[in-house]
Amino acid sequence: MNAAHNCSALETKSASGEHLDLSDAFGEFMTTFEAFKDSNNERLAQLERRGTDVVTTEKVDRISRALDEQKRALDNLSLKKVRPVLGREGGRLAYSEHKSAFEAYVRNGDDRQLRALDTKAMSYGSGQDGGYLVPDETEMEIGGRLSALSPIRSIASVRQVSAAVLKKPFAINGPAVGWVGETAARPQTAAPTLAELQFPTMELYAMPAATPSLLEDAVVDLDQWISSEVEAAFAEQEGAAFVNGDGTNKPKGFLDYATVAEGNWAWGKIGYTLTGDSGELPADDPSDVLIDTVYALKAGYRQNANWVMNRKTQASIRKLKDADGNYLWQPPAAPGQRAMLMGFPLVEAEDMPDAGADATPIAFGDFARGYLIVDRTGVRVLRDPYSAKPYVLFYTTKRVGGGVQDFDAIKLLKFGTA
Repeated sequence: MNAAHNCSALETKSASGEHLDLSDAFGEFMTTFEAFKDSNNERLAQLERRGTDVVTTEKVDRISRALDEQKRALDNLSLKKVRPVLGREGGRLAYSEHKSAFEAYVRNGDDRQLRALDTKAMSYGSGQDGGYLVPDETEMEIGGRLSALSPIRSIASVRQVSAAVLKKPFAINGPAVGWVGETAARPQTAAPTLAELQFPTMELYAMPAATPSLLEDAVVDLDQWISSEVEAAFAEQEGAAFVNGDGTNKPKGFLDYATVAEGNWAWGKIGYTLTGDSGELPADDPSDVLIDTVYALKAGYRQNANWVMNRKTQASIRKLKDADGNYLWQPPAAPGQRAMLMGFPLVEAEDMPDAGADATPIAFGDFARGYLIVDRTGVRVLRDPYSAKPYVLFYTTKRVGGGVQDFDAIKLLKFGTA
Protein backbone atom coordinates (compact mmCIF):
# COMPACT_ATOMS: atom_id res chain seq x y z
CA MET A 1 0.00 0.00 0.00
CA ASN A 2 1.49 3.40 -0.95
CA ALA A 3 1.95 6.30 1.45
CA ALA A 4 -1.11 8.23 0.28
CA HIS A 5 -3.51 5.30 0.67
CA ASN A 6 -1.94 4.37 3.99
CA CYS A 7 -2.30 7.92 5.29
CA SER A 8 -5.92 8.11 4.13
CA ALA A 9 -6.78 4.96 6.03
CA LEU A 10 -5.03 6.25 9.12
CA GLU A 11 -6.82 9.59 8.93
CA THR A 12 -10.16 7.80 8.73
CA LYS A 13 -9.36 5.58 11.66
CA SER A 14 -8.09 8.52 13.72
CA ALA A 15 -11.21 10.58 13.01
CA SER A 16 -13.53 7.74 13.98
CA GLY A 17 -11.62 6.99 17.18
CA GLU A 18 -11.17 3.32 16.28
CA HIS A 19 -7.83 2.87 18.04
CA LEU A 20 -7.80 -0.49 19.78
CA ASP A 21 -5.17 0.44 22.35
CA LEU A 22 -2.23 2.71 23.01
CA SER A 23 0.34 0.51 21.25
CA ASP A 24 -1.82 0.30 18.11
CA ALA A 25 -2.24 4.08 18.07
CA PHE A 26 1.51 4.60 18.48
CA GLY A 27 2.24 2.16 15.65
CA GLU A 28 -0.13 4.00 13.33
CA PHE A 29 1.44 7.33 14.32
CA MET A 30 4.92 6.07 13.41
CA THR A 31 3.64 4.69 10.09
CA THR A 32 2.15 8.08 9.26
CA PHE A 33 5.43 9.81 10.13
CA GLU A 34 7.27 7.56 7.66
CA ALA A 35 4.67 8.49 5.01
CA PHE A 36 5.22 12.15 5.86
CA LYS A 37 8.98 11.84 5.42
CA ASP A 38 8.59 10.12 2.04
CA SER A 39 6.20 12.78 0.76
CA ASN A 40 8.24 15.69 2.11
CA ASN A 41 11.42 14.26 0.59
CA GLU A 42 9.57 14.15 -2.74
CA ARG A 43 8.50 17.79 -2.28
CA LEU A 44 12.07 18.89 -1.50
CA ALA A 45 13.42 16.99 -4.52
CA GLN A 46 10.87 18.67 -6.78
CA LEU A 47 11.78 22.05 -5.32
CA GLU A 48 15.43 21.51 -6.21
CA ARG A 49 14.58 20.40 -9.79
CA ARG A 50 11.84 22.69 -11.08
CA GLY A 51 9.68 23.94 -8.24
CA THR A 52 7.19 22.23 -5.94
CA ASP A 53 4.18 20.48 -7.45
CA VAL A 54 0.89 21.68 -5.91
CA VAL A 55 -0.40 18.12 -5.55
CA THR A 56 2.72 17.09 -3.64
CA THR A 57 2.50 20.12 -1.34
CA GLU A 58 -1.14 19.40 -0.54
CA LYS A 59 -0.24 15.76 0.13
CA VAL A 60 2.50 16.77 2.60
CA ASP A 61 0.15 19.18 4.37
CA ARG A 62 -2.58 16.51 4.56
CA ILE A 63 -0.22 13.95 6.09
CA SER A 64 1.11 16.60 8.48
CA ARG A 65 -2.45 17.31 9.66
CA ALA A 66 -3.00 13.57 10.10
CA LEU A 67 0.14 13.44 12.25
CA ASP A 68 -1.24 16.22 14.44
CA GLU A 69 -4.58 14.46 14.83
CA GLN A 70 -3.00 11.12 15.63
CA LYS A 71 -0.60 12.73 18.12
CA ARG A 72 -3.60 14.34 19.81
CA ALA A 73 -5.41 10.99 19.91
CA LEU A 74 -2.25 9.34 21.26
CA ASP A 75 -1.99 11.95 24.02
CA ASN A 76 -5.65 11.42 24.93
CA LEU A 77 -5.17 7.66 25.16
CA SER A 78 -2.15 8.17 27.41
CA LEU A 79 -4.20 10.41 29.69
CA LYS A 80 -7.08 7.94 29.80
CA LYS A 81 -4.74 5.25 31.11
CA VAL A 82 -4.09 7.30 34.24
CA ARG A 83 -7.64 8.61 34.63
CA PRO A 84 -9.48 6.97 37.55
CA VAL A 85 -12.72 5.10 36.99
CA LEU A 86 -15.83 6.59 38.51
CA GLY A 87 -16.94 3.40 40.23
CA ARG A 88 -15.80 2.44 43.71
CA GLU A 89 -13.05 -0.13 43.74
CA GLY A 90 -14.34 -3.48 44.93
CA GLY A 91 -17.58 -1.88 46.07
CA ARG A 92 -15.98 -1.06 49.43
CA LEU A 93 -16.49 2.20 51.26
CA ALA A 94 -12.95 2.61 52.58
CA TYR A 95 -13.21 6.37 53.03
CA SER A 96 -11.69 8.77 55.51
CA GLU A 97 -14.01 10.60 57.87
CA HIS A 98 -13.58 13.81 55.89
CA LYS A 99 -14.30 12.05 52.61
CA SER A 100 -17.43 10.44 54.01
CA ALA A 101 -18.67 13.77 55.35
CA PHE A 102 -17.90 15.50 52.05
CA GLU A 103 -19.82 12.85 50.10
CA ALA A 104 -22.88 13.40 52.27
CA TYR A 105 -22.68 17.11 51.48
CA VAL A 106 -22.25 16.58 47.72
CA ARG A 107 -25.03 13.96 47.40
CA ASN A 108 -27.79 15.56 49.45
CA GLY A 109 -26.50 18.86 50.83
CA ASP A 110 -26.12 17.53 54.40
CA ASP A 111 -23.23 19.54 55.82
CA ARG A 112 -23.66 18.59 59.48
CA GLN A 113 -20.73 16.19 59.47
CA LEU A 114 -18.49 18.76 57.81
CA ARG A 115 -19.51 21.39 60.32
CA ALA A 116 -18.72 18.97 63.09
CA LEU A 117 -15.25 18.44 61.63
CA ASP A 118 -14.80 22.20 61.49
CA THR A 119 -13.52 22.07 57.90
CA LYS A 120 -15.42 24.99 56.48
CA ALA A 121 -13.18 26.85 54.02
CA MET A 122 -12.41 30.52 54.57
CA SER A 123 -12.77 32.24 51.17
CA TYR A 124 -9.98 34.79 50.73
CA GLY A 125 -11.49 38.01 49.39
CA SER A 126 -15.02 36.61 49.07
CA GLY A 127 -16.04 35.24 52.44
CA GLN A 128 -19.71 35.46 51.59
CA ASP A 129 -19.37 32.61 49.05
CA GLY A 130 -18.84 29.94 51.70
CA GLY A 131 -18.15 26.39 50.57
CA TYR A 132 -16.23 23.39 51.88
CA LEU A 133 -12.76 22.06 51.29
CA VAL A 134 -12.59 18.86 49.30
CA PRO A 135 -10.81 15.88 50.90
CA ASP A 136 -7.04 15.71 50.50
CA GLU A 137 -7.38 12.73 48.16
CA THR A 138 -9.56 14.74 45.77
CA GLU A 139 -7.23 17.74 45.86
CA MET A 140 -4.26 15.50 45.08
CA GLU A 141 -6.19 13.88 42.22
CA ILE A 142 -6.99 17.28 40.69
CA GLY A 143 -3.39 18.44 41.09
CA GLY A 144 -1.97 15.26 39.58
CA ARG A 145 -4.24 15.40 36.56
CA LEU A 146 -3.52 19.10 36.00
CA SER A 147 0.19 18.25 35.74
CA ALA A 148 -0.64 15.89 32.89
CA LEU A 149 -3.16 18.16 31.12
CA SER A 150 -1.57 21.60 31.52
CA PRO A 151 1.52 21.86 29.27
CA ILE A 152 3.37 24.60 31.15
CA ARG A 153 2.58 23.09 34.57
CA SER A 154 4.14 19.82 33.38
CA ILE A 155 7.56 21.49 32.93
CA ALA A 156 7.49 24.39 35.42
CA SER A 157 8.25 24.41 39.14
CA VAL A 158 5.18 24.06 41.34
CA ARG A 159 5.06 25.17 44.97
CA GLN A 160 2.21 24.90 47.45
CA VAL A 161 1.61 27.71 49.91
CA SER A 162 -0.94 28.45 52.61
CA ALA A 163 -0.77 32.26 52.25
CA ALA A 164 -2.29 34.46 49.57
CA VAL A 165 1.09 35.63 48.21
CA LEU A 166 4.48 33.95 47.87
CA LYS A 167 7.37 36.39 48.28
CA LYS A 168 10.73 35.20 46.99
CA PRO A 169 13.92 37.22 47.60
CA PHE A 170 16.82 37.00 45.15
CA ALA A 171 20.27 38.56 44.78
CA ILE A 172 20.49 40.80 41.72
CA ASN A 173 24.32 40.80 41.68
CA GLY A 174 24.69 37.12 42.59
CA PRO A 175 25.76 35.54 45.90
CA ALA A 176 28.60 37.03 47.93
CA VAL A 177 31.39 34.41 47.83
CA GLY A 178 35.18 34.17 47.63
CA TRP A 179 38.20 31.84 47.86
CA VAL A 180 40.32 31.64 51.02
CA GLY A 181 42.96 29.41 52.50
CA GLU A 182 42.14 27.04 55.34
CA THR A 183 43.66 29.27 58.04
CA ALA A 184 43.59 32.57 56.21
CA ALA A 185 41.49 35.51 57.35
CA ARG A 186 38.12 35.86 55.66
CA PRO A 187 38.00 39.24 53.91
CA GLN A 188 34.69 41.00 53.87
CA THR A 189 32.66 40.35 50.74
CA ALA A 190 30.51 42.88 48.95
CA ALA A 191 26.99 43.07 50.33
CA PRO A 192 24.47 41.45 48.00
CA THR A 193 21.80 43.59 46.38
CA LEU A 194 18.50 41.94 47.19
CA ALA A 195 15.16 42.32 45.48
CA GLU A 196 11.87 40.52 45.91
CA LEU A 197 9.61 38.69 43.49
CA GLN A 198 5.94 38.35 44.45
CA PHE A 199 3.59 35.66 43.21
CA PRO A 200 0.00 36.36 44.31
CA THR A 201 -2.55 33.55 43.96
CA MET A 202 -5.74 34.24 42.00
CA GLU A 203 -9.05 32.42 42.09
CA LEU A 204 -9.82 29.92 39.33
CA TYR A 205 -13.28 28.37 39.17
CA ALA A 206 -15.37 25.78 37.35
CA MET A 207 -19.03 24.90 37.76
CA PRO A 208 -19.87 21.30 36.77
CA ALA A 209 -23.53 20.25 36.82
CA ALA A 210 -24.93 16.92 38.02
CA THR A 211 -28.31 15.31 37.51
CA PRO A 212 -30.29 14.00 40.50
CA SER A 213 -29.92 10.44 39.17
CA LEU A 214 -26.11 10.77 39.18
CA LEU A 215 -26.12 11.95 42.80
CA GLU A 216 -28.42 9.10 43.79
CA ASP A 217 -26.22 6.46 42.15
CA ALA A 218 -24.33 4.89 45.04
CA VAL A 219 -21.77 3.27 42.71
CA VAL A 220 -20.43 6.57 41.35
CA ASP A 221 -17.52 8.04 43.30
CA LEU A 222 -18.48 11.71 43.41
CA ASP A 223 -14.99 12.86 44.45
CA GLN A 224 -13.56 11.42 41.26
CA TRP A 225 -16.49 12.75 39.27
CA ILE A 226 -15.77 16.30 40.45
CA SER A 227 -12.07 15.81 39.66
CA SER A 228 -12.78 14.62 36.13
CA GLU A 229 -15.28 17.43 35.47
CA VAL A 230 -13.11 20.35 36.60
CA GLU A 231 -9.68 19.19 35.47
CA ALA A 232 -10.10 20.09 31.79
CA ALA A 233 -11.60 23.50 32.58
CA PHE A 234 -8.86 24.30 35.09
CA ALA A 235 -6.10 23.10 32.73
CA GLU A 236 -7.40 25.18 29.80
CA GLN A 237 -7.72 28.39 31.82
CA GLU A 238 -4.45 28.16 33.70
CA GLY A 239 -2.59 27.00 30.59
CA ALA A 240 -3.59 30.19 28.78
CA ALA A 241 -2.65 32.33 31.79
CA PHE A 242 0.80 30.75 32.22
CA VAL A 243 1.60 31.77 28.61
CA ASN A 244 -0.22 35.07 28.06
CA GLY A 245 -1.74 36.10 31.40
CA ASP A 246 -1.41 39.80 32.27
CA GLY A 247 -1.21 39.28 36.04
CA THR A 248 -4.57 40.96 36.69
CA ASN A 249 -6.81 38.45 38.48
CA LYS A 250 -4.73 35.72 36.84
CA PRO A 251 -1.11 34.52 36.81
CA LYS A 252 1.42 36.48 34.76
CA GLY A 253 2.43 34.56 31.63
CA PHE A 254 6.04 34.43 30.47
CA LEU A 255 5.10 36.13 27.16
CA ASP A 256 3.66 39.13 29.03
CA TYR A 257 7.07 40.23 30.34
CA ALA A 258 9.18 42.80 28.54
CA THR A 259 11.41 41.29 25.87
CA VAL A 260 14.80 42.39 24.58
CA ALA A 261 17.33 41.23 21.97
CA GLU A 262 19.64 38.67 23.53
CA GLY A 263 22.69 40.90 23.10
CA ASN A 264 21.07 43.52 25.36
CA TRP A 265 19.57 41.12 27.91
CA ALA A 266 19.03 42.42 31.44
CA TRP A 267 17.32 40.97 34.50
CA GLY A 268 13.57 41.44 34.43
CA LYS A 269 13.30 40.89 30.67
CA ILE A 270 13.07 37.83 28.43
CA GLY A 271 15.80 37.62 25.79
CA TYR A 272 15.05 36.72 22.19
CA THR A 273 16.89 35.77 19.01
CA LEU A 274 15.71 36.82 15.54
CA THR A 275 14.78 34.86 12.44
CA GLY A 276 15.90 37.74 10.22
CA ASP A 277 12.70 37.51 8.17
CA SER A 278 9.49 39.25 9.16
CA GLY A 279 6.80 36.76 10.14
CA GLU A 280 8.61 33.59 9.07
CA LEU A 281 11.69 31.44 9.26
CA PRO A 282 14.48 32.31 6.82
CA ALA A 283 14.28 30.55 3.45
CA ASP A 284 17.97 29.58 3.55
CA ASP A 285 19.24 27.38 6.39
CA PRO A 286 16.22 27.91 8.68
CA SER A 287 17.66 25.47 11.19
CA ASP A 288 20.44 27.97 11.97
CA VAL A 289 18.08 30.27 13.87
CA LEU A 290 16.95 27.33 16.00
CA ILE A 291 20.57 26.55 16.79
CA ASP A 292 21.13 30.21 17.74
CA THR A 293 18.15 29.99 20.10
CA VAL A 294 19.51 26.85 21.74
CA TYR A 295 22.90 28.42 22.38
CA ALA A 296 21.43 31.69 23.58
CA LEU A 297 20.64 29.64 26.70
CA LYS A 298 23.53 29.10 29.10
CA ALA A 299 24.89 25.56 29.38
CA GLY A 300 23.56 25.07 32.90
CA TYR A 301 20.00 25.59 31.67
CA ARG A 302 20.22 23.59 28.44
CA GLN A 303 20.43 20.17 30.08
CA ASN A 304 16.80 20.44 31.25
CA ALA A 305 15.44 22.63 28.45
CA ASN A 306 12.23 22.21 26.44
CA TRP A 307 10.81 23.74 23.29
CA VAL A 308 7.33 25.26 23.63
CA MET A 309 5.12 26.02 20.61
CA ASN A 310 1.65 25.30 19.27
CA ARG A 311 0.74 22.59 16.74
CA LYS A 312 0.63 24.97 13.77
CA THR A 313 4.19 26.12 14.38
CA GLN A 314 5.27 22.54 15.00
CA ALA A 315 3.82 21.53 11.61
CA SER A 316 6.13 24.00 9.82
CA ILE A 317 9.15 22.97 11.92
CA ARG A 318 8.47 19.31 11.13
CA LYS A 319 9.47 19.84 7.50
CA LEU A 320 12.98 21.12 8.28
CA LYS A 321 16.21 19.17 7.84
CA ASP A 322 19.76 19.77 9.04
CA ALA A 323 22.81 20.04 6.77
CA ASP A 324 23.16 16.25 6.72
CA GLY A 325 19.59 15.71 5.52
CA ASN A 326 18.23 14.53 8.89
CA TYR A 327 14.86 15.78 10.08
CA LEU A 328 15.15 18.15 13.04
CA TRP A 329 11.78 16.98 14.42
CA GLN A 330 11.64 13.40 15.64
CA PRO A 331 8.55 11.51 16.86
CA PRO A 332 8.20 10.26 20.46
CA ALA A 333 10.36 7.24 21.24
CA ALA A 334 7.46 5.54 23.06
CA PRO A 335 3.78 6.16 23.91
CA GLY A 336 3.37 8.91 26.48
CA GLN A 337 6.69 10.55 25.66
CA ARG A 338 7.28 13.84 23.85
CA ALA A 339 8.45 14.55 20.33
CA MET A 340 12.02 15.83 20.10
CA LEU A 341 13.40 18.85 18.25
CA MET A 342 17.17 18.95 17.86
CA GLY A 343 17.52 16.59 20.80
CA PHE A 344 15.29 18.54 23.20
CA PRO A 345 11.68 17.65 24.19
CA LEU A 346 8.91 19.60 22.48
CA VAL A 347 5.90 20.70 24.53
CA GLU A 348 2.71 21.59 22.69
CA ALA A 349 1.01 24.65 24.14
CA GLU A 350 -1.91 25.78 22.00
CA ASP A 351 -1.90 29.21 23.64
CA MET A 352 1.45 30.07 22.07
CA PRO A 353 0.97 32.57 19.21
CA ASP A 354 1.06 31.61 15.54
CA ALA A 355 3.90 32.76 13.31
CA GLY A 356 3.49 36.41 12.33
CA ALA A 357 5.35 39.67 12.01
CA ASP A 358 7.34 40.27 15.25
CA ALA A 359 5.53 37.38 16.97
CA THR A 360 7.33 35.03 19.36
CA PRO A 361 5.73 31.64 18.59
CA ILE A 362 8.67 29.57 19.86
CA ALA A 363 10.10 29.48 23.39
CA PHE A 364 13.07 27.47 24.59
CA GLY A 365 14.36 27.13 28.11
CA ASP A 366 14.57 25.41 31.45
CA PHE A 367 11.05 26.16 32.63
CA ALA A 368 11.59 24.32 35.92
CA ARG A 369 14.06 27.05 36.87
CA GLY A 370 12.48 29.82 34.84
CA TYR A 371 8.76 29.70 35.66
CA LEU A 372 7.14 29.21 39.07
CA ILE A 373 3.53 28.09 39.62
CA VAL A 374 2.09 28.73 43.07
CA ASP A 375 -0.85 26.64 44.29
CA ARG A 376 -2.62 27.70 47.44
CA THR A 377 -3.62 24.60 49.37
CA GLY A 378 -7.28 23.76 49.39
CA VAL A 379 -9.92 23.25 46.69
CA ARG A 380 -13.35 24.53 47.73
CA VAL A 381 -16.77 23.31 46.57
CA LEU A 382 -20.10 25.10 47.06
CA ARG A 383 -23.22 23.05 46.29
CA ASP A 384 -25.96 24.99 44.46
CA PRO A 385 -29.24 23.11 43.89
CA TYR A 386 -31.27 26.24 43.10
CA SER A 387 -29.77 28.19 40.18
CA ALA A 388 -30.28 25.59 37.42
CA LYS A 389 -33.03 23.24 38.64
CA PRO A 390 -33.33 20.29 38.24
CA TYR A 391 -29.52 20.20 37.93
CA VAL A 392 -27.23 20.66 40.91
CA LEU A 393 -24.25 22.94 40.31
CA PHE A 394 -20.93 22.55 42.12
CA TYR A 395 -19.05 25.83 42.23
CA THR A 396 -15.45 24.60 42.51
CA THR A 397 -12.57 27.01 43.11
CA LYS A 398 -8.83 26.86 43.63
CA ARG A 399 -6.24 29.62 43.92
CA VAL A 400 -3.29 29.67 41.52
CA GLY A 401 -0.49 32.12 40.80
CA GLY A 402 2.52 32.12 38.55
CA GLY A 403 5.32 34.13 37.01
CA VAL A 404 8.92 34.10 35.84
CA GLN A 405 11.40 33.49 38.66
CA ASP A 406 14.62 33.31 36.61
CA PHE A 407 14.73 35.59 33.57
CA ASP A 408 17.90 33.96 32.27
CA ALA A 409 16.28 30.51 31.94
CA ILE A 410 13.79 31.23 29.10
CA LYS A 411 14.56 32.45 25.57
CA LEU A 412 12.23 33.31 22.70
CA LEU A 413 12.54 33.13 18.91
CA LYS A 414 11.12 36.29 17.38
CA PHE A 415 9.89 36.14 13.79
CA GLY A 416 11.25 39.53 12.82
CA THR A 417 14.29 41.59 11.91
CA ALA A 418 14.75 43.79 14.98
